This record gives sequence, C-alpha cells and structure tokens, in this order.
Amino acid sequence: MSASINLRDSLLAALSKLPGVREFHIHVLVSAPRKSSSLYPYAKPRPKAYLHDIVVLCSEQENPDAPRVLVTAIEANVFHIPATSSAVLYVSKVDSTGQSKGKAPTATLVRALLAYYADPATRPVDAEYLWVQLFARAQGQYLFPNSAEFSGKQPLTDAKLCSWWKRVLTQTIADVEARAADKAKAKAFYILPGYDQPEAEDLIRVASATAAPLKTGITWFYTHPYSQEGVPLPCPRDADGENLGTYIPWFDDDPKSRFIDEIALITTTTEGIKSPSKKRARTESHSDVSSSKRPESDKSTRSEKEDKPMGELKKVSVDEFWERMSFRQECVAGAVTGFFSVIFSPASTGNPKGGAARSTVSPLAPQPGQVAPQIIKRVMTSLLTGVEFSTREKAVRSTETVESAIKGLCEGMASAPVSTQPALVKNHSGRKTPERESTPPPALLAPPSTPPRRTGKAAVAEVSPNPFPDPVTSLDTYLSYIYGSAAVSMPVADEGSKPAVAVAPVTVLTARRKKKRGD
Repeated sequence: MSASINLRDSLLAALSKLPGVREFHIHVLVSAPRKSSSLYPYAKPRPKAYLHDIVVLCSEQENPDAPRVLVTAIEANVFHIPATSSAVLYVSKVDSTGQSKGKAPTATLVRALLAYYADPATRPVDAEYLWVQLFARAQGQYLFPNSAEFSGKQPLTDAKLCSWWKRVLTQTIADVEARAADKAKAKAFYILPGYDQPEAEDLIRVASATAAPLKTGITWFYTHPYSQEGVPLPCPRDADGENLGTYIPWFDDDPKSRFIDEIALITTTTEGIKSPSKKRARTESHSDVSSSKRPESDKSTRSEKEDKPMGELKKVSVDEFWERMSFRQECVAGAVTGFFSVIFSPASTGNPKGGAARSTVSPLAPQPGQVAPQIIKRVMTSLLTGVEFSTREKAVRSTETVESAIKGLCEGMASAPVSTQPALVKNHSGRKTPERESTPPPALLAPPSTPPRRTGKAAVAEVSPNPFPDPVTSLDTYLSYIYGSAAVSMPVADEGSKPAVAVAPVTVLTARRKKKRGD
C-alpha cells in the first residue's frame, strides 16, 4: 500500500507553517518491513507481525551562510498485525538539543508523524486500526549525547512532560478528525501510575497552567485501553482462555515489558517463589520401558502443557496487571511517569478507505523510499556514540557528521564519515571520561534498561527469512524520500510592532472625601 504523499513531504508541510525566519533540514529514515516476534512473545500462538523502524532528524539553519545544527530527533517503531487488521505505533524516544533559535519544531514534527499514520488517507500500512502508545519519563537527554549540559536546553519536568504529551496527542486527534472527514474516530487513554484520577487530573492541570487552553472537545479516559468493547486487540485472543500475554505488548526499554517478563518467568507455590526441581537422570532400561509403555494421552497432555501460558500469565488479569504497575519501582521512585494510548479506528464498519478492496501486496514488500534496517542501525550508532551536543560548536560539528553519514550510506559509500571516538561524558567527579552512553543529570534517576531476553522456554523462536531482499538506496532515493528542506519567513511580531487595540473607555469612580464638622 502506498500513500498519496510520503512521510518526508508531510513533515515538511507541517514545518513550513512555523513562525520565524529560518530553514529546516530533515532526514526521514523508514526501514523496510521485516518479520518480528517481539511484540507479543508470550501469546500462544504468536501472531504474525511485521516491523519497520522510523528515525526523524531535523536541523535548523538561521540563514544561508549559517551552519546547520540538529534541533530535534524522533525514534519510533511500527508493528503491523494483518490478522486483526491492526498496527501499533510505539514512540520510543523524542529529544531536542535546545539549539533552536525560534519555536522548537519538536511538537510540530511529532504531531505530523502521528497524524500521517493515523489518517486513513495517508496511512502507509494496510490496517484499519492504529494504536499509538508511549511511556513518558522525564530525563535530561534521550538521543543527543551531552545535550543536557547545554545551557539553552531546558528539559521538561516529570509532570510537565506528561502534560506535554497529553496536549500533543489531543492536538493530533483533532488534526486527524478534521482531515479524515468523518472516516476515523479516536479513543484516548492515559494512566499516571500511583495516582488516582483526581490527583492525575490536578497534576496535569497545574503543569499546563501556563499553556493556552485547548478547545477540542477530546475526552480522555483515565484507564488502560485493553478492556474496550468495539475495538479489537492487536493480538488475537487465545482459544483456551485468558492469557495476559495477548493483552500487553512488549516494547524495548518499557516498564510493562520488564513486568510481564517477571510474571511469565516466575514459578509460584503455596510457599512462595520456588526454583524448578532438578531432573533425575533416567537409566537406559527405564527410558526404554517408559517410551514403550507411554500412552498417547500422556503425549497429548505434555503438548497441552507446552501450549499453556507461561508462569502466572493465566492467573493475572489485565486489570490486576495495571493495579500492580502502580507499585513498580519505576513508577514510585518519586517522579511522575505516564502511559498514553490512542486508538484510531474507522468511523463506520468496513474498510476506512472508502470500501476499497484489501491490498494483495505482501506486507513484507519494501515500499519506495524505505531503507535497509542496517542503515538505520548505523545512523543511530553514530548519533548515540560518536558525537555530542554540549556546546554550539560541538553541535554544529556533530550535525555535519551525522548528516554526512546518512548521505554517504544512501549513496553506498564503503565507509561513511562517521566518528569512531566515543562521546566524552562527565562523570560524578566532574572529569570527562569516554563512555558509551550519556549520564543523566544528578537530579534525575537513571532510566532502567531492559535486560537481554532469557533463553530457554522464554526465548522467542527465530522468524523465517524475509523473501524480499533489502532495498538498495541511491542518491535519487535520498533526494526524493529521505532528505528535504523547508524555508519559513514569518517574522514574529515583537511588542513594539503589535497593532494598537481599541480599548473601551473606563469610568473610574473616586471616593468623595467626607467633610468634617467645622470645615
């Protein structure tokens, strides 16, 4: 399925409406779809899902003679599940450098990206339902190493970040409903673990007190989205009963993923958690006798046990899962965190694109402009380990390094100009040491990372090879789908240039002085 407008052009159209006199340069990388078993690793059986990665980098240039400097980066993943005609868009990370000389384009780019996938007219995957999901956790930096050291960057606090996301998603819903012309509707959900609804609403209200109120009429539900009627879950339900693994999606570096791993991999007894007992070695004669006398019912019973949900997945309901999430360390560590979900579905039954027939194109077929997943991996490695953004000068050099690497990889250069030196990061003693990852400010807790998936029964089976080869990029692909620029020339009016506003006359009543006797 191909959209009428590509993602790059849609983002440029949104940037062209920003105020200021400057030029934006963006690089949009979308990987070709590939098979994935990571979204629902504990479902029985696991649904067929197809994954592609998205990376958006935006740099800013004050004038034609000024250097470019990166100001915004977005990393996201899209999972397509044909069995339920659903797609899941997970916003992994959004970051800014604080180097923008005008209104930062971060919110504009996020809204345009989400609206592109949510609008049935531009959605590039053949799915009727789109689930937008994200986890909001405040940190000094996400994608730009050492950018927290730059004095011009002002990271949002925990409550303000949750308020920012709720506002951006609300505006996105309004944009989509206005563009879709009654072809799509949306339901919005959010949870701030550890807070009940009045407390959460009060936190959001106080955090957004300085922002202009939104008049969209969008209703938010303070609950999880996995018990809604009329909206199918992305993962098909198990035939043998409830399984928490069919409700909770597994995303990289997400608290939900770590929690469901624990639920699936523990074994509980009446005495508590117990390790599995050691197996006794069988003698050859006993093995022969057992195998010859083992009835067929025993073999079927063993097969049924293998198909049952792992650990406590069948005992923990989805409501209990979210109730227990409020007590997780990542949600009660003193900072406000938030889970946000928006479900876009067709406004009426049938295909949301006007009743057109379902596409017969394979969901694994690369679309024009998509790149090999390895290119995105190399670009992200360059961004996260080879550059830094602690000063204006370093940000300019890092921007040139990253943008040159993207162009070089698209042109098929054997060695793109990517720095191999790790970024210098300040440690707690104040000295700078070469490290792989940036250290967050002392005021913020270090985000926990998802451990490697365990082997054994919990391991996800390898998927079959992709029948389509990775797309080969070229300079034409780079210029037509990946790189683009938009110049804006809308000066921001200062206080002295504002037009005079007629003010109605005001009658001032003055108190009459009471005369004293003898005056």
